[in-house]
Amino acid sequence: MSTNTGRRARWAYALVMAGAVLSALVACVTMPSPSPSPYQQSPQFRDGRFHNVVPSAERSFVDGVRVWADFLFNKQANTRPDRVVPMQTVTRDAVLGAPDHRVWRLGHSSLLFKLNNILWLTDPVFSERSSPVQWYGPKRFDAPPIAVDELPPLESVIISHDHYDHLDHATILALQGRVKHFLAPLGVGAALIDWGVPASKVQEFDWWDGTTIEGVRFIATPAQHFSGRGFTDGNQTLWSSWVIAGQDFKLFFSGDSGYFDGFKEIGKRYGPFDVAFIETGAYDKRWEYVHLLPDQVLKAFTDLDGKWLFPIHNGTFDLAMHAWNDPMAQITDLAAANGLFLSTPMMGERMSLSAPEQGSPWWRLRVSENIAN
Repeated sequence: MSTNTGRRARWAYALVMAGAVLSALVACVTMPSPSPSPYQQSPQFRDGRFHNVVPSAERSFVDGVRVWADFLFNKQANTRPDRVVPMQTVTRDAVLGAPDHRVWRLGHSSLLFKLNNILWLTDPVFSERSSPVQWYGPKRFDAPPIAVDELPPLESVIISHDHYDHLDHATILALQGRVKHFLAPLGVGAALIDWGVPASKVQEFDWWDGTTIEGVRFIATPAQHFSGRGFTDGNQTLWSSWVIAGQDFKLFFSGDSGYFDGFKEIGKRYGPFDVAFIETGAYDKRWEYVHLLPDQVLKAFTDLDGKWLFPIHNGTFDLAMHAWNDPMAQITDLAAANGLFLSTPMMGERMSLSAPEQGSPWWRLRVSENIAN
């Protein structure tokens, strides 16, 4: 791509994403709903929008544009890897033949669980870019360890919120024919139905609500974040974390969140958790209200009463100003300094939920040092 073409593409993408910034800022302003909402009964819904428990500090549109300008034009060079990121290839047969109570990291916040010998998938994003367009935007560092078409049939897809790095239109369409259930926060399920997913497959939940499927309990729990995919839909769908519990396991999946007292309440109600899968990446001091800084990851993990910490939301897309491997480097040092159990499997590497292991320092390895599956 020539310099001028690349500059034009960046500006075009900036305009698209500035709309998302404007939408998020507008969502913080009290304004009437254009029509009666089916979510009026939710404690989180008022003035036509969903809200966090803790209000955000007011920020101007100019502040938001400055953040995006830095993100698009003023980033340091090492926000993308200078190497091929090590990973292990995953096959359909390997998944089907694996023991129960296992998890595979498929990239970013996409996790494939085998629980009660049934498969479940969180926040599936298999597209090349996390973006409203596929010609520009944050591009994957590497292809997923398994192609979306190679995934075995799934019992359920669990979605935390509607941002592009967690809810991908192309992936949902590719999966929907072999998924029995889609579990989502309020409003996100309606979007899936609009995309063509049969309504009979979709269930929506407010915070603290849930369902049980094949002996596994799913509870949508609070998070401190926001939602929106375009110019006019800011905070019109809910965001959530998830508790995933069975007879002999309890797991926590954070989705995206800033630090807030909700982690303590989740831990009080449902902890202790055998493994807590917590967002550790795409952070910046300027947006800590909606994303955890590394030291806050440890605070959230402690609040949740977790036994093993499993960092997610890193190693796949360039979504912040920090070095691509900074999240794993920082959380490893912090966990060691505080005597916490940390599991860091590389993409595609299988981990036991019954007996978690430390994993490998994949963010430091060259491909030649990779461990064969």
